[in-house]
Amino acid sequence: MMKQDVKGRYNLPEQILYCKECTISNQRPRITFDENGVCSACNYARYKRTNVDWNQREKELITLLDKHRKSDGSYDVIVPCSGGKDGGFVAHQLKYKYGMNPLTVTWAPHLPTQIGRENLDQFIASGFDNVLGTPNGKVHRLMTKLSFLHLGDPFQPFIYGQTNFPLKVAIQNNVSLIMYGENGEVEYGGDMKNAFKPNREIADHDKHYFSGLPPEFWSEHGVSDQDIFPYKAPSYESIIANRTEIHFYGYYKFWDPQENYYYCSENTGFNANSERSEGTYSKYASLDDKIDGFHYYLGFIKFGIGRTTSDTAHEIRDGKITREEGIALVKKYDGEFPKKYYKEFLEYCGITEEQFEKVVDSWRADHIWGKEANNWRLKRAIWQ
Repeated sequence: MMKQDVKGRYNLPEQILYCKECTISNQRPRITFDENGVCSACNYARYKRTNVDWNQREKELITLLDKHRKSDGSYDVIVPCSGGKDGGFVAHQLKYKYGMNPLTVTWAPHLPTQIGRENLDQFIASGFDNVLGTPNGKVHRLMTKLSFLHLGDPFQPFIYGQTNFPLKVAIQNNVSLIMYGENGEVEYGGDMKNAFKPNREIADHDKHYFSGLPPEFWSEHGVSDQDIFPYKAPSYESIIANRTEIHFYGYYKFWDPQENYYYCSENTGFNANSERSEGTYSKYASLDDKIDGFHYYLGFIKFGIGRTTSDTAHEIRDGKITREEGIALVKKYDGEFPKKYYKEFLEYCGITEEQFEKVVDSWRADHIWGKEANNWRLKRAIWQ
């Protein structure tokens, strides 16, 4: 397996720096640090707490909803939702607090977990209409394998569907408003272009969720136009004709993942896992897919940023834990290998352990990783 140019591909800085206030490093793609060594996500979190009039934001939300509200009983907002805490929070608030009629949209996980399926069923049973998009299993496995081998991320076909399926459902149902939860770019650190806007421009929709594959990549690897059709966005013309607007609920309401968990536990039948998720300490996020852990693990390999780093960074910003507690959790759990579903993952992708290890090692950037006594280690860990 050829060595990947991770630093060049993602424009990563050579010198690894950590935020002075949270646990994130400057190796997260598109994140920025200010002159005080504080990351863009922490600065945005401070802005949310000190500069936003949330009463005014709620008035803006009501104005938006009234613009799209329908009186004939048809759907008036699309909410992408897996049955988890975030989409569940958005859908429940829109329906039961603001009187909207949401159609919730789920793009099926690769390998659904029992707890994930139970939570989706419980969510639907709590009072929601839902459309489940399930792609061709054979094609999905092939695309997952290709994404892992060539992109170092098996999640790419899921991201295609998760991003584009709600657009298709919106157009099919003549619904102009799509309401996502948080804007991940500003909540976790990334492109701040839309940090102070409620919506994402349609022209920007693909930019942060696709990995720059050339159009011919899939056909060259045996995925036909017919195979990939379910993953593709509707035509730009049809999106515009539908007057489609993509908004983030986190602009209108203070976004707190832990509080969303408590809310959905009470209102949508959401249950946390009985054990913590591999690679982190939490039990209530990203529970529905058995290959979630490999997406996060490859992020740790590429950027030195694992699931615990992302979780602690957000909880530090939310005032749930201190930076010192976050660092201790990162040292204990970050980069933990997702062994629980390892055999199932290999079988699903049709790859061997040797292939898996070669792919993983090909994505280790030289400025992030070094070897000691035949063991890989981070050259610059946050606790050092």
